[in-house]
Amino acid sequence: MSAATTRSRTARTPVPDRLCAEAVDLARAAAEEAAAPGEVGEHVAVVAEGDRVVTHYFECEMFGYRGWRWAVTVARASRAKNVTLDETVLLPGSDALLAPEWVPWSERLRPGDMGPGDLLPTEAEDLRLEPGWTGETVEESETPEVSGELADVVDTEDAELTSRQSAIGRGSIASVAEELGMRRARVLSRYGLHAAADRWDEEFGPKTPMAQAAPATCVSCAFLVPLTGSLRQAFGVCANEFGPADGHVVSLAYGCGGHSEAAVMPKPPTPAPHALDTMRVDTYQLHPERDGGSVPDETDAHADDLGHS
Repeated sequence: MSAATTRSRTARTPVPDRLCAEAVDLARAAAEEAAAPGEVGEHVAVVAEGDRVVTHYFECEMFGYRGWRWAVTVARASRAKNVTLDETVLLPGSDALLAPEWVPWSERLRPGDMGPGDLLPTEAEDLRLEPGWTGETVEESETPEVSGELADVVDTEDAELTSRQSAIGRGSIASVAEELGMRRARVLSRYGLHAAADRWDEEFGPKTPMAQAAPATCVSCAFLVPLTGSLRQAFGVCANEFGPADGHVVSLAYGCGGHSEAAVMPKPPTPAPHALDTMRVDTYQLHPERDGGSVPDETDAHADDLGHS
């Protein structure tokens, strides 16, 4: 057999085996056994999967599985007349109603989803965090001494002594780290700070409608509680119980009508209306009035004539 003949036979579409294609009743019985009563519909198709291997498709009448089909595969051994059952599965069709694609919980989580008792693990390589300063190893000489009376009590109760770290001395690295808030296993990274600042600025920032209509910004408000660290330069916490941002982190450029100095702030002067009125039509007399003084009297005209003569 030539290579071309082998390729042509391999690439050809298999023809459904006659005995397997006629085993509709066997396939239906297998589908009804796997499904609940009344969930197997009409026979819709027969597809050849290979030599003497055929799959029968039946409509699915199960509620909520629109477009799905029961697929029952049967096969027959070479030179055998008995058709045997291979497998029974429920498969979606081209117009099947499918569930949305599965998304990991870390991507589904949204702000406000956590409730009492929920735990949110943080990834080891979280970009929002970076290692902090955990402190130096405590030397044995720095451990506090235990009195003899306490040692006797411990020995009596068969307890273990636990050494505690000595108080942090002023000017040490530990005191500086404690003051800066760095004496933790992990602290916020620069990326974490910027991400938090963007969220806070979007909700309580200078571009919000409330800030645009405010009489002044939060930087001059007595209800602003400043933050510590680098965020102090741009954010604080609102302590006005009647303000819209009470208990929230607000931008120093944010503002609202509850500003502490809003009652004593002078109102800006209102500009006077424009004096020019182009919508009104002015009327003028074609002939001057005698009472107005613009028409000369007859006696005046006679006196002028005598003077010229």
